Parts: sequence; structure tokens; C-alpha cells
Amino acid sequence: MAVWRKLAWGVLVLGVGCSGSRQALKADAAAGTGGSGSVASLPASVSGPYVDEELGFEVIRPSEEWQLEATNERTPEGLSIPVVLRHPPSGAQVVVQVAPPVQVTPVQFAERLTEGLRQQPGFTTTDPVPLALSDSAVGFDFEVGDGVRGRVVVRDGRQGRVLLMLATWPAQSVASVIQNVDALIVGIRPLPELKAHPHKTTPQAFVP
Repeated sequence: MAVWRKLAWGVLVLGVGCSGSRQALKADAAAGTGGSGSVASLPASVSGPYVDEELGFEVIRPSEEWQLEATNERTPEGLSIPVVLRHPPSGAQVVVQVAPPVQVTPVQFAERLTEGLRQQPGFTTTDPVPLALSDSAVGFDFEVGDGVRGRVVVRDGRQGRVLLMLATWPAQSVASVIQNVDALIVGIRPLPELKAHPHKTTPQAFVP
């Protein structure tokens, strides 16, 4: 787990700090092509949501088999890894990460993440594709050698933050394990934006 956290931090720093132009994804890209566009529907939660008001997201677990650890870890760059979820029956896990407000869209963020991962020894990734989770959500799959498969999903968070999910599972896992991971990813989402109350004014007396 420590290795994955360090890798996630390093890739996020690369994504935030990298400069230069990036080719935007086409809006009509086929969801699921080479990525995680076919995210499964989420069953009803069995234990209620985990809510992080400070970072503005919630987690709804599809089953009690998903063990949630609130870590409250933060890097000097301001990146947070507030939650890690593990699925002992399958060996899958999902690390939730929240980046502070940056002038980068989820599409650009995902493109930079793929570039960063492709520079890591043993990593291969697909290209990011749009997802049906939200208007801004994108995702891609990756492999680490012959033993690990993974999926990254990036979407807008609350108040300009970027919400990122890094999922991994054993390479020999059956299809139901990946469906279980996708079901959890659907349930990791930003809280609704707080709505400001309109300013109320006292009616003025009519003066002819």
C-alpha cells in the first residue's frame, strides 16, 4: 500500500506541475473504448455513506466487504489521500485522492497522469476516454508487469478540486471483481456544491 500511495502522490505532482499544450479528448469518443467507460451501476448502500465535508466528497460502498480506512494523509504539495478502500475477498483496492483547485480540467489531468505512468518502469496504459459518471469524468486502464491491473478515474470535485480514484486488482481476477471495483467507483462522488442564499434587501418606501 505504501508503494501505491507514493506512486499516486508522485504522479499527481507531475500532473499538477507539468506544463505545455495537450491534445483535448474528442467529445464524441466512445465510452469504454480502451478505458473504464462501462462503469457498473451501483447497488443500494448497505451501511450508509462515508462523508468528508472538508474535501467535499462521499463514498457509498456497494457491500460491507469493502473495508474503508480514513487516512487523512496530506503531502507538502497539498494533495490529500483521505480514504483507502480494500476488498479482501478479491485483493482489489481503491485509493481516493483529492487535488486542490488547479487550472487543469479532468481531461488534461488524466492525460498528464497517463504520461507520468508511462514513464514508470513496467507500466502500460490505455488512452483516457470520457465516462458517463459526469460531464467531466474521464478514465483509463493500466497494467504493471504481469501481476497487477488497474483503473484511474478523474472527475471534478467540489469547489474546483479534482477527485481521483486509483483502483488496482490482481491480474488473474475474474470479471466480477472488476465489476465490483466499478460499482464502488460510481459511489465515490463529490458532494453537491453549497448554494449561496440570495441577498435580501428591505423594500424602500416609494418617494414621488
